[in-house]
Amino acid sequence: MKLQAKICGLNTPEVVDAAVRGGADAIGFVFYPPSPRSISPETAASIGRQTGRATRVGLFVDPDDGWLDAVLTGAALDMIQLHGSETPQRAAAIGSRTGLPVMKAIRIRGPEDFGAVDAYDGAADWLLFDAKPPKGQGHGLPGGNGVAFDWRLLAGRKWNRPWMLSGGLDAENVAEAVRISGAAWVDVSSGVESAPGTKDPARIAKFLDAVKSL
Repeated sequence: MKLQAKICGLNTPEVVDAAVRGGADAIGFVFYPPSPRSISPETAASIGRQTGRATRVGLFVDPDDGWLDAVLTGAALDMIQLHGSETPQRAAAIGSRTGLPVMKAIRIRGPEDFGAVDAYDGAADWLLFDAKPPKGQGHGLPGGNGVAFDWRLLAGRKWNRPWMLSGGLDAENVAEAVRISGAAWVDVSSGVESAPGTKDPARIAKFLDAVKSL
């Protein structure tokens, strides 16, 4: 089965073009103002016209209904990604309200962090496993911190929903990450940046070339 890739946190026409040319299967737009990757619904609407066949994913962190409505009024999205502390009930409600598939990010540091997965496995359409930053580290953001977790924690696990692997991936380690975890989808953000929030078209191309080689 072909490995598929999502490039998250795109914010300019140039980097969207790089992702599309490289064959990205999904493209992520961040709607969380504290993030250096955050964009407005208007910007997402503009650059979202360039995405071709790629799935357009909107990343939100504990959004209220007003913010969801504002973004979806201004930008065309194909999927909602929830990267905060949303409960399974809230994830299901957002799916019902928007009519879009919902992906719930679950942050992992150790085996104990898988305890909540089963509840989301029924409430969301997709799961995404990202790393918890080491205690006392990270940028105070729920994701995009360039930190990986032990991929062996995913080996052999199965859920009802499809899932993505995220957290600290780049062109150099994605092959090992997939081999160890068994992931069919990978998601990258900081691993294709030259600085926080600044995507590098060359790094995007290199990452997608690495994915295509697997």
